[in-house]
Amino acid sequence: MNTSETIGSIPLATPARQATPAWLAAAGRNILSQVLPPMIIIGLLVLIWQILGSRPGASLPSPSQVVNDTWDLIVDPFFNNGGNDVGLAWQLLASLERVAYGYSLAVIAGVSLGVLVGQSTWALRGLDPLFQVLRTVPPLAWLPISLAGFRDGNPSAIFVIFITSVWPIIINTSVGIRNIPEDYRNVARVIRLNGFEYFGKIMLPAAAPYIFSGLRIGVGLSWLAIIAAEMLIGGVGIGFFIWDAWNSSRISDIILALVYVGLVGFMLDRIVAWIGKKITRGTSAS
Repeated sequence: MNTSETIGSIPLATPARQATPAWLAAAGRNILSQVLPPMIIIGLLVLIWQILGSRPGASLPSPSQVVNDTWDLIVDPFFNNGGNDVGLAWQLLASLERVAYGYSLAVIAGVSLGVLVGQSTWALRGLDPLFQVLRTVPPLAWLPISLAGFRDGNPSAIFVIFITSVWPIIINTSVGIRNIPEDYRNVARVIRLNGFEYFGKIMLPAAAPYIFSGLRIGVGLSWLAIIAAEMLIGGVGIGFFIWDAWNSSRISDIILALVYVGLVGFMLDRIVAWIGKKITRGTSAS
């Protein structure tokens, strides 16, 4: 609303105050509620770490020392001196490539087997006990078997990723299929959907929240598995980088790599969650 002042009998208009745009105010509130709390907690933890790491005789370096020791790795993550002497960006990309192969295979096999187990009582009775036993085997326990079978480190690492991440996808998919409302099945019978139509129009949309819950767990396990596997198979990869840094007593390099590992794992989870939210329209599994 415009306001005015008067000089004598002549009114003078004064500029009106511009209201803050609604989207800008909403963005500000979102930053305060979502971003500020974790930043405060992280800042406090870094401060405590700095205090503890700066004491005489501290076992681990302080954050400032880590940054100082690893500055070359931070500012030039894409250097390539040949062999295993490459920057952290190439190490992460090599690990992500293995994860992409192994996780993609796990998604295909996991969703397919989950649908089979969810739809067939015989398959459930026959396969579910086997799945429950195999899913408890630690990831690294599969590595010697895979090395013996493939006789090469790269496919062995991909197999470890696959066998580690496939179980939550199978289990969550089968649970989602079994929880499809009976009304949906009755409608499919009434309108006489064939198998492919029922799969695409009823089964997958109804089970999608459960499937994506399994996919999120699976991608996290994939990232955990590749880090552990690369420590043993060698070559280029963030897991081997961490192990090589330990053998060379480069503790600051290990800490920097762990920060990158955590950030990449977080982004992978957020990407799958975002895709799931778009496909399921924000519906969550219950």
